[in-house]
Amino acid sequence: MVRCVRVPKKDAEEVRSELFLEGLLDRGHRIRSDGDSVIIPIIGDGLGYATEEFELERLEQKETDYRNLMQMSEELKEKLPTSFDVIGDVAVIKIPDILTGFRNDIGNAVMQTVNVRTVMMDSGVKGDMRIRDLEQIAGSGTSETVHKEFGVRLAADPSKVYFNPRLATERMRVASMVKDGEVIVDMFAGVAPFPAVICKHARPSVVYAVDLNSEAKALMEKNIRMNKIGNMIPISGDIRLVKGKLPKADRIIMNLPQSAFEFLPEALELSKAGGVIHLHRIQSDPDAEDIISSAKELGHKVSIDSVTELKSYSPTSSVYVYDIRVIS
Repeated sequence: MVRCVRVPKKDAEEVRSELFLEGLLDRGHRIRSDGDSVIIPIIGDGLGYATEEFELERLEQKETDYRNLMQMSEELKEKLPTSFDVIGDVAVIKIPDILTGFRNDIGNAVMQTVNVRTVMMDSGVKGDMRIRDLEQIAGSGTSETVHKEFGVRLAADPSKVYFNPRLATERMRVASMVKDGEVIVDMFAGVAPFPAVICKHARPSVVYAVDLNSEAKALMEKNIRMNKIGNMIPISGDIRLVKGKLPKADRIIMNLPQSAFEFLPEALELSKAGGVIHLHRIQSDPDAEDIISSAKELGHKVSIDSVTELKSYSPTSSVYVYDIRVIS
């Protein structure tokens, strides 16, 4: 017998994705339907769903750690990346310089452990557009793909437009906070994953998705069509130049951790009193004093509703998101 959660079929993909992202999905047993429900095997808690014991078919186990397939010295194996991103059917992996000679072997090993079409080596983000410098090291086709999260399909191409699959839980968190009828501005939208998840899981009046990268708008429009969204407006341009055309917003998203703080004046100018700004930034330790003092200098009073660590950025720093309440 296997510990499981029983969820309605309409919620199954969303719950399965969340369990997977939280490391709670039991991938050793097969998910199955049972009437109007889906039985999902789990490890640990059930994200608030009632758990039960169920007889499920065991899946044939295959190697899940690509490092175990690598033929190299143990000393070099210790330098292999412990994780990588999967965007749709594209794996993106950063490889230390000392191991780039093994890049094709690494790519083939990754393809044997995850279900992807191609593997790209990531040599870092370049330029103001935060575009990844990618080289194909295994598989076939381009880096353009369709990524799925929480029932939303997202056309993405990490070689053209920045996209971070590791923010899925954060996108859903923000969507869960949105009240009916909100006006929302995503200042650095990329392919519009935040707007798409919000439009599918909440009922905003309108979401303005703005991005400076001219390649982004076409992918935003594709995501609007694929998800049948009627209340998202994609805008190509610099937020500093287009802000005058936008209405005051109830909620503003600032997912540009390297420099979002520099755009705080624009966010405050766009925000309604009582609105919320979700500002991403890189810090060694969370500290909101400069947010509060900068807002005060600009004639605004703000408070910090919460601070959440999203991911590590370097051995000494992390990406944090600040939920900033604009009081006046």
